[in-house]
Amino acid sequence: MTQFDEKRGSLRLARAISVALGFATAASGWAQTTATAPVGNAGPPAAGNADIEAIVVTATRRTENLQNVPIAITALTGATLQQLNVQTLDDYVKYLPSVTITGFGPGQNEIYMRGLSTSHDGAQVSGGYAQFPNVAVYLDDQSVQLPGRNLDVYAADMERIEVLEGPQGTLYGAGAQAGAIRYITNKPKLDVTEGGTTASYSTTAHGDPSSAAQAFINLPLIADTLAFRAVIYNDRRGGYINNVPGTFTRQPTDGGIVSYFGGVVPANSQTLSNANLVGNAFNPVTYTGIRGSLFYKINDDWNALLEQSYQQMEADGVFAYNPALGDLNVQQYNPSVDKDKFENTAWTVNGRAGPVKLVYTGGYLVRNVDAVADYTAYSRGAYAAYYQCNGPKFTPGTAPVCYSPSATWHNVERNTHQTHELRASTPDNARVRGLLGVFWEDYKIEASQNFAYGQEQAGFAPFGPIGGIPVFDPGNRPAGTVFIADLTRGYRQGAVFGEIAFDILPTLTLTVGSRYYHFNNYLQGQSDSEFGCRNINPCAPPSGGFTIYNEAQVNTGHKDKVNISWKPLDGVLLYATYSEGFRPGGFNRGNGILSPNSPLYGKFTIPDFYDSDNLKNYEIGWKTQWFDHRLQFNGAIYQEDWSNVQLGIYDPTLYGNSEFIVNGPNYRVRGVEPDLVWRATDQLTLNASAAWNSSSQLNDPSLISGTGAVISLFPTNGPGSSLANAPPFQGNLRARYEYPVADYHWYVQAAASHTGHSIANVITQGAFGSPDYNLAGYTTYDAALGTNRGAWGVEAYVQNLTDTRAEVFISSTSAVTLTTTNRPRTAGLRFSYKFSVPD
Repeated sequence: MTQFDEKRGSLRLARAISVALGFATAASGWAQTTATAPVGNAGPPAAGNADIEAIVVTATRRTENLQNVPIAITALTGATLQQLNVQTLDDYVKYLPSVTITGFGPGQNEIYMRGLSTSHDGAQVSGGYAQFPNVAVYLDDQSVQLPGRNLDVYAADMERIEVLEGPQGTLYGAGAQAGAIRYITNKPKLDVTEGGTTASYSTTAHGDPSSAAQAFINLPLIADTLAFRAVIYNDRRGGYINNVPGTFTRQPTDGGIVSYFGGVVPANSQTLSNANLVGNAFNPVTYTGIRGSLFYKINDDWNALLEQSYQQMEADGVFAYNPALGDLNVQQYNPSVDKDKFENTAWTVNGRAGPVKLVYTGGYLVRNVDAVADYTAYSRGAYAAYYQCNGPKFTPGTAPVCYSPSATWHNVERNTHQTHELRASTPDNARVRGLLGVFWEDYKIEASQNFAYGQEQAGFAPFGPIGGIPVFDPGNRPAGTVFIADLTRGYRQGAVFGEIAFDILPTLTLTVGSRYYHFNNYLQGQSDSEFGCRNINPCAPPSGGFTIYNEAQVNTGHKDKVNISWKPLDGVLLYATYSEGFRPGGFNRGNGILSPNSPLYGKFTIPDFYDSDNLKNYEIGWKTQWFDHRLQFNGAIYQEDWSNVQLGIYDPTLYGNSEFIVNGPNYRVRGVEPDLVWRATDQLTLNASAAWNSSSQLNDPSLISGTGAVISLFPTNGPGSSLANAPPFQGNLRARYEYPVADYHWYVQAAASHTGHSIANVITQGAFGSPDYNLAGYTTYDAALGTNRGAWGVEAYVQNLTDTRAEVFISSTSAVTLTTTNRPRTAGLRFSYKFSVPD
């Protein structure tokens, strides 16, 4: 704020209050924010000032102007989030060109950066078996990631969202291998009583309407000492996927019919109709939540913050469609629902001991997921007929018959995540400055995975986990469940990290950092099936595919960073960085290759565990401002070497009917990320950002057969092929024009976003077809028109103006190939009101 006079600073503060309220009517510009101080957020420039306002971030664990931080970072301030009319990950990711998401709908996605992606597992197994994410997600200072299921934090009353591209292994540790996303909430303010509310209503083409409301309040309780802040929200988004009429009838070509009945469907075999589930727009999603925080200023040097968050999300139906059935149509034979709720308690103590700043922060997250989905298409596979049919091949003296093909999977997960971190840092303006921290984490996932594709009539009675072994869900499963996995996995981690920065010259700074970590990984529990248990009750060893897990693994090591930054001119920062990232390993259902028909039979054993994979990043970047701070041009050029990549495989032809993870090929990614902000006039602001990425597989791990033939261990497209979900180009462009008319402040905004083509998976073979589906490129457009007068505001907006049908992801993990898509064209109105009374 030193570049503005005191009068302008007061105007910025006034506008910042409207930004914190989350109003669409906030003035344009990139707001300056203060992350760690809960009192005051600066806002857009004062009227008549065309400077690009500074953004203050805490990505480096210090409070700094973004333009002075020598790493690739994007920050969406509260003002920007409101201008873009975004609240969830699906909403704002299109404005982050280095970020992609893949998956099956809200809360069921994986996040990737810079194209560092190989595949995405089905949600039905992610809790127990999927590898840990390689992009860290934080709610303030609490890590909240979960395999296969991003925590879809609703961005109500947010100060900003920070997106850190590239490995952040020294400051953020495991999980931040490819980067990190940080949700920074607004904190209580000691000097103002304020509050506000927003409400919106929208309609979606081909779907149902949506409505949303949120309100917040900030209350100083004790003058200059204690303040409270709270926000509450409810957002119901109408569905747009249609469940169209259909019947499921067995075919002679079904794998099980071929295997067990010679390609002849038994007479009187049952068919299944979805008539009772047919309906339009059957995939609504609802977000409901509340967050409260209390800030206590102990004295001028010490303060404490306590924050409690609750959120519940329910997503019904599916968020993908089958193009063969028509636009936005599917055929589902059982209800699908994903119930996902979390509560998080977080605390921070800031203080000072002489010149040393101390920060202690901790958190405890509990997340519960209860998801069920239709799996009827699995009945066309090679094994379902064993569990759904009867006949002389199974039970002597019985006539061939197949019962209902109805099938579902049911996944219950509980994730607890406790963290503690203590940091000490020397003054920011010292020529030699350091930061030292210690970190401890206890991360646990309890998962009950249940597959109901059997029939009691075929002789399969209800069963549950074998007694005597600690499990998460000890009870019997409902009838029809023929495979279960009850697992507890996780790790306990300790780490010591630090950075030292040295100003070699006033304009030249060298920074070195390192993190030493120690992981104790574990997997406990059991898996069991009713294979071999026909007409046996109870199903118990030696029948069934019973496996006990009691695995442990230790990962230790260090990750380093070296950065040199140079400021040759005022407003110009150049930097070069070498940095490293990692994520922990895990465990498999290890066994040999059981089928003698596999070319790997007798040559390869599925490993019991897989190790950490590692990322090395070589990057040069620039952050510049020109023409009296009217034009900002930032960017980075990088090469990332990804080694021992954790690769998820499900290929019955090579490995049998088991999914597992292995350390596979190495990959290289080269890319460039430019970002431009231009205050063309006092009224017009232009934003543009892009990412070009080129990824390539570098090697092909293989074995030599007895005949001398080379057998590739992993069914990819081989050296030179690209990573998955890695578009060669992504970019977006935004323009916002503001103009006063009498007592009204009007604005108009337009935005375009483009994502290039990519593939869905590096694996080319699978149980239900080829999973390396091509994802076509697409472009979407958004627009808004609004005005505000005093405390009131109104906005009309439209998203996905051309009703583009994006191919976000294509998957056959539920035994039928479905295309996850974006929300169709949505038009709406939003109203807002706020009040503010300085103390």
